[in-house]
Amino acid sequence: MLSLERVRHRIAEVETREAALRPVRQLPEGPGWVLSFLRKGGRPVADSVHIGDCSLAAPHRKPLSRDEARHALTDGQIRACETCRPDSELGILD
Repeated sequence: MLSLERVRHRIAEVETREAALRPVRQLPEGPGWVLSFLRKGGRPVADSVHIGDCSLAAPHRKPLSRDEARHALTDGQIRACETCRPDSELGILD
């Protein structure tokens, strides 16, 4: 019969092994996060937050600090890029 202690030990081993196999994304050189702007009516409008090297960020962009990126995503008005997922990198849960 399995003991609870042995089951917990085995779960910890599996979790450790799986964590070691997950790829670790290195943040790019330069800004870690950027705010991407779109043009609406000839004016720049903040659209989305991206990880700094995301190719989907609009050409018009502003570098953000970690705290600025977190604030932009949690204030409810700016979305996270659905491809590079800066919200996941910043630990923000939906």
